[in-house]
Amino acid sequence: MEKRIPGFLQILLILGIILFINILSQYFNTYLDFTEEKRFTLTEPTKKLIKDVKNVVYIQVLLEGNFPSGFKRLQQSTKEILDQFNSENGYIEYEFENPNEGTVDVINARRKSYSEEGLIPTNLMVRSGSENKEQLIYPYAIVKLGDRKISVNLLENAPDLDQESNLSNSISLLEYKLATAIQKVHYPEKKNILFTTGHGELAREQTKSLVSLLNSSYNLAWINLDSTFIIKPEIDLLIIARPIIPFTEKNKFVLDQYVMNGGKIFWLVDGLKMSLDSLSTRNEFIPEPLDLNLTDYFFKNGIRINSNLVLDLECSRIPQVIGRTGDKPQIELFPWYYHPLIAPRSNHPIVSNIDRISLEFPSTIDSLKTKTDIKKTILLQSSQYSRYQNSPMKVGFEMMRYKPDPDKFNRPNLPIGILLEGTFGSLFENRLDEDMNNILSSIGIPFKTISSPTSMLVVADGDVIKNLYDKETGKFAPIGYNKYEKATFNGNKDFILNSIEFMINQNNILTARTKEFKLRMLDKVKAEKDKLYWQSINIVLPIILIVLFGAINFYWRKKKFIKS
Repeated sequence: MEKRIPGFLQILLILGIILFINILSQYFNTYLDFTEEKRFTLTEPTKKLIKDVKNVVYIQVLLEGNFPSGFKRLQQSTKEILDQFNSENGYIEYEFENPNEGTVDVINARRKSYSEEGLIPTNLMVRSGSENKEQLIYPYAIVKLGDRKISVNLLENAPDLDQESNLSNSISLLEYKLATAIQKVHYPEKKNILFTTGHGELAREQTKSLVSLLNSSYNLAWINLDSTFIIKPEIDLLIIARPIIPFTEKNKFVLDQYVMNGGKIFWLVDGLKMSLDSLSTRNEFIPEPLDLNLTDYFFKNGIRINSNLVLDLECSRIPQVIGRTGDKPQIELFPWYYHPLIAPRSNHPIVSNIDRISLEFPSTIDSLKTKTDIKKTILLQSSQYSRYQNSPMKVGFEMMRYKPDPDKFNRPNLPIGILLEGTFGSLFENRLDEDMNNILSSIGIPFKTISSPTSMLVVADGDVIKNLYDKETGKFAPIGYNKYEKATFNGNKDFILNSIEFMINQNNILTARTKEFKLRMLDKVKAEKDKLYWQSINIVLPIILIVLFGAINFYWRKKKFIKS
């Protein structure tokens, strides 16, 4: 007869196997990602970064506590990302802490310390027993390596999105934000950025907000193109912010050879001379084309900035006087179609998952053929309800008196911002004069006609980078702040910072921004309609399965005993 293992030994064997698997799981983390958007799979650049870490990176996450379901998802998703980081490299260590734990004095001291570090709490309603209580939470992770430390805000807070959408965006960006912080503490060397001057560019006060954001991560300097013959290859990026004075041939030659040697340029250029101040003393204004003497330069690089203005039904608002009450004017905000609000639709890392971008009097950009291989990616474009006016045209407030006809806004998706990547040809090929040749010879630099692989980004609106500045107080507003709507469009800041990071950093951590966390919401109408059907299945089907299993088991046992 076949020997049977006693029942208690079978149970012990099963428990032993389970215990062994649990012990193994402490040392080996394995993920099988069956989600459609691969939310639990790290991008390759992130994996490479994590594997390159050679010292302990400690991450302190301030998301421990009793939270509503939405914030629990953020908490759990953060833990899952950090588990994956730790699985790739044991040098990545983390711990969750509760900022609201301890005595009142301890909590207050902790909050004071957080405030000094720039950590701003979020006020949350938390249910405790039968009542709701306010609770301050700190949705931050503090990434440390040695004496270097960076705070990461894990919570997105776009004002035009509801809480669920903001939480979903927050979860989507966890990998990118945490990987970027690790990159900054692990590679503290700063890249070099130059702002040009001498062509009527935005004043330094008008870029203070951007400079304050860049100072901690980049070396910043300003250069007058008239005072130099060369921009050194050590300069990682050149920013040309809303010039209004024409570039000389010498200026263009300096820029040309900078690009030929692998340099990168971020152009923010207007197509027409137009601002809201032009209408401050008159009801109508005819803007003139802005001649920067760059038409041939842009043409060589495959684009043309047109002398026109984009109008879009998706736009911000400006105030208009509609009447008077006594001696006080009555003011209301009206849509101003020349100030589009751009909602990026591209999945490119620069614009993926960012808020709307506020523009002022933008122009369109045409894409042209080039001899060299240049890839063009449209990053910013108008909505499906847009059009443009060619110069010359009258711009005035009269149009705001009438309801717009959507049928006339029939030129959708007009390109406003384009990324150029590849090898660029020199504008001065076959036209290098003696003076330019002497300049290169004197500094020992060879003339190049084809660039090494590099990139440019061109936006046909110089104001996208600008901040408002109060001369009396010395204070400046954030990039994207609209003083009329008293709102900040964070897309402006994110677009500029992402553009700079994408063009400068070669490890492509920014690709993690393209990850998407989809909310699969319940169809409430269908759920109510099919409620009885699913209740019946959930109640009746298990009973049927149990009865069926019992009948089969009874039949099998009966047959077995009959044979024996």
